[in-house]
Amino acid sequence: ELRARLVQYVRVRATLDRLARGEEADYDAPAERAFDPERLTMGFARRLATYKRLHLLERGLPRSLGLLRGPHSIQFLLAGKAHPSDDEAKRVVQALFHVRHAPHVGERIAYLHDYDMHMAQVLVGGCDVWMNVPRPPMEASGTSGMKAAMNGVLNVSVLDGWWLEDHDGTHGWAIPGDEDPDHEAQDARDAEALLDLLEHEIIPLFYERDADGIPRGWMQRVKASIRVAG
Repeated sequence: ELRARLVQYVRVRATLDRLARGEEADYDAPAERAFDPERLTMGFARRLATYKRLHLLERGLPRSLGLLRGPHSIQFLLAGKAHPSDDEAKRVVQALFHVRHAPHVGERIAYLHDYDMHMAQVLVGGCDVWMNVPRPPMEASGTSGMKAAMNGVLNVSVLDGWWLEDHDGTHGWAIPGDEDPDHEAQDARDAEALLDLLEHEIIPLFYERDADGIPRGWMQRVKASIRVAG
């Protein structure tokens, strides 16, 4: 029910945002029918500081785009604001828009403008997975992931900040939090770890249903998320 509410919200907001940006019709139109209330929905919404590494989504791009295809695929919501003086963070967002015309991106990925508390409430209620991939050891707290966890959303996050303290393997997934002065190597390694988790663990578990259509394994983690993180 919460995911369906989120999908309806996204269809309206994404359409308005794309029209406001003056996007081409072939990118505007998919927003009206974007997203599926039955599809695995991932969220990434926060202050877009560079160390948050939103750019990890661009690494291994063919493999990332492959996750948008087929009946067992994902849909992705992005929202956030860069500090007015953080030009590098702005360039990260701009780079993501370069792939907006790739197959399935228009109806599977949305970047929502003007991230605020109301939008955050809809996102942390309706997403299935909350992604947080800061560069270790830069994470101060990670409060969006805490709010998501209290709504039964499962975190996939670097072992840093609160997730390092809370993760026990029962209610989400972890990317190693090893420090590395070679940021290029670190980003490549962590991007691959994220894609491995999505392909081999997160997506299969979400779509694994019993005879009644209930994802039992997923729901075990949802309950553990509320219990352990709470």
